[in-house]
Amino acid sequence: MFERIAELAIRRSRLILVVAVAAMALMGALGAGAFGKLLGGGYDDPASQSTRAGEVIDEKFGGETNLVLLVRASEGRIDDPAARQSAKALVADLRKEKHLENVVSYWDTASPDLRSKDGREAMVLAHVRGDDLERDENAKGVIDTYTGPYEGALSVEAGGGAAVTSEMGTQSGKDLFLAEAIAVPLTLVLLLLVFGSLVAALLPLVIGLVAIAGTFAELFVLGSVTDVSVFAINLTTALGLGLGIDYALLMVSRFREQLATGASVEDAVRRTVSTAGRTVAFSAATVAAALAALLVFPQYFLRSFGYAGVGVVAIAAISTLFVMPALFVVLGHRVNSGRLPWAKRERPASRAPLWGRLAGTVMRRPALTALPVLAVLLLAASPLLGITFGTPDDRVLPEDAESRQVSSVLQEKFNGNDDAALHVAIDKPLGKAPLETYAAELSGLKHVVRVETSQGIYAEGHSEAGAPGNKALGRPDAQQITVVSALVPKSDEAQSLVTEVRAVSPPAGADPLVGGVDAELVDSKDSIGSRLPIAVALVALTTFLLLFLFTGSIVQPLRALLLNMISLGATLGVMTWIFQDGNLSSLLGFTAQPMEVSMTVLMFCIAFGLSMDYEVFVTSRIKELHDLGEDNESAVTNGLGHTGRIVTAAACLLAVSFFAFGTAKLSFMQMFGLGSGLAILIDAVAVRGILVPAAMRLLGRSAWYAPGFLRKVHGRFGLSEGLAAPEPSAESPYTKDSAHV
Repeated sequence: MFERIAELAIRRSRLILVVAVAAMALMGALGAGAFGKLLGGGYDDPASQSTRAGEVIDEKFGGETNLVLLVRASEGRIDDPAARQSAKALVADLRKEKHLENVVSYWDTASPDLRSKDGREAMVLAHVRGDDLERDENAKGVIDTYTGPYEGALSVEAGGGAAVTSEMGTQSGKDLFLAEAIAVPLTLVLLLLVFGSLVAALLPLVIGLVAIAGTFAELFVLGSVTDVSVFAINLTTALGLGLGIDYALLMVSRFREQLATGASVEDAVRRTVSTAGRTVAFSAATVAAALAALLVFPQYFLRSFGYAGVGVVAIAAISTLFVMPALFVVLGHRVNSGRLPWAKRERPASRAPLWGRLAGTVMRRPALTALPVLAVLLLAASPLLGITFGTPDDRVLPEDAESRQVSSVLQEKFNGNDDAALHVAIDKPLGKAPLETYAAELSGLKHVVRVETSQGIYAEGHSEAGAPGNKALGRPDAQQITVVSALVPKSDEAQSLVTEVRAVSPPAGADPLVGGVDAELVDSKDSIGSRLPIAVALVALTTFLLLFLFTGSIVQPLRALLLNMISLGATLGVMTWIFQDGNLSSLLGFTAQPMEVSMTVLMFCIAFGLSMDYEVFVTSRIKELHDLGEDNESAVTNGLGHTGRIVTAAACLLAVSFFAFGTAKLSFMQMFGLGSGLAILIDAVAVRGILVPAAMRLLGRSAWYAPGFLRKVHGRFGLSEGLAAPEPSAESPYTKDSAHV
């Protein structure tokens, strides 16, 4: 197959490039509309109890409260005549908004729980209509219209789930722009340092941009037919730029190496595609397999990263395999044009001396060199023993974000937090007596401040005298019950309260559905936890099969899986130490909180896939030399000597793309960027540089073991590198201009 790709590129290079340019234009046109199709949210399981509760409340009661307007008197108290008059005008205007339902205010109900303890603020609660995309747009319109000074007597600030999601979407766009403004120029500088040639440095960047444009087009198409998270854009840019450059880097390096031996352009293309191209194909398959595991989760936030990840890997690999060889044919020896002043000439097939010496040292004393590294990685992983999980809320935003400040005021100054209330939906007719008994029992639970129903308000197991209740919470065919507590949202106690509410015996014949932010967290953790073993099994199985087909050994896949899990454990442990335990929070500017469960799963799949990327880079060259008859020690030492610079350069370039997101203001994007970048560097240096040669030395000849029947399977279905190109007898006039990578 790879030979045919090479011949196609040689015979039809210009046609391929014309088609690629046309495809790029089409992808750019489609991809430009991607942002208008993507959604915020997506953290909940559509089949969970909390989601079903929300659907019943949306259908029967106009929706749960997802917008809280905090109204503050400019002077004096909120009950002063001027403030009251302006507030009633505000509420009247809000009720005219076509995108709002269930507008409830302190001035309608006179409920003391909707007024702050000092009397200076009060709440207006509402539900913003629409699906995820419409709701974001509708919420932004309402917030822009009504927040700020109002009629001179009031100031209005927006909080609640709709406001948080809106601010997260806006901040995500700003974070993305800043990250790319950092990553793209820095990547170009690094490419120039690596290649020492302007033309050679630009080729990987071209592939990265093609991968990004193609994936944006894919997201536009998918966003038109299903729910796709806006945060898939962030992964697309980081992974597309990084992987596209990685794959192109490998191809350009091998092509220049072949030219340096004196090979013709056509032969150099054939050799490059049959060796480096084969490595790119297997590498892409392993990364895509890891990211495809995200598709088993029902939350479209996670599935979206699977869509984007698989798409960007596939497009990067396809463009590398087809477009890059065509560019080589057209450019020929001009790939070395634009040599920069610092570039030095070097013999064509030279190895990286540092990596070769390091591999040799490790192979001579594997235990002595590997044990300290293992100890450090295991120590780094130790914070995982105390890991806890959460879902995004206002705390992921900067402290000066308006919705976050509103949330703080609600928790500190109000009796109970209506924004974080539990909403119990009963989608059946329910009599007055059973409803009262059930509500009274719920109000008797520890930490419950009050329970609101259509029949009354309950506290400490009893009905509050003179509190008529909210008639909007009752219908002939359904009832909604609001359970308000004073607990910190998403705390362990708040999650325990969800379990306790669900454990209360329901009225006869009723099937209560418990929703709300804390219920959504409990359900998300249960949903992801139940599917995580399936995802891990799929990743492990597909990785094992692909590496077996690549190496013909059953030991190599097991060795790779074990070492990758160690490096992943270290990465996640460091992220837990930072983002959950709060270390470096003042430096990085975030608020410590439980690890975001979806982002942790995503980071695991991304880091695992990328570690397999470098596994294939290194193993391919080791196997090539082993197949040529070198003993295990020489194959490992020389293989790492040849690939060390490629892995180092690729890791640095890819890490830059992810580390750029360390500048993000959204803390979970910060964690994703820093964690993914750290995982890449740990894998490239500690694992590939030390643990791999140590493991290969300790395994010896058994590293390439496979039972006889599996050797036959590999002989029939497996793929491996071709024979190595002959070494040149004299230095070619086309010797590389820069350091050999």
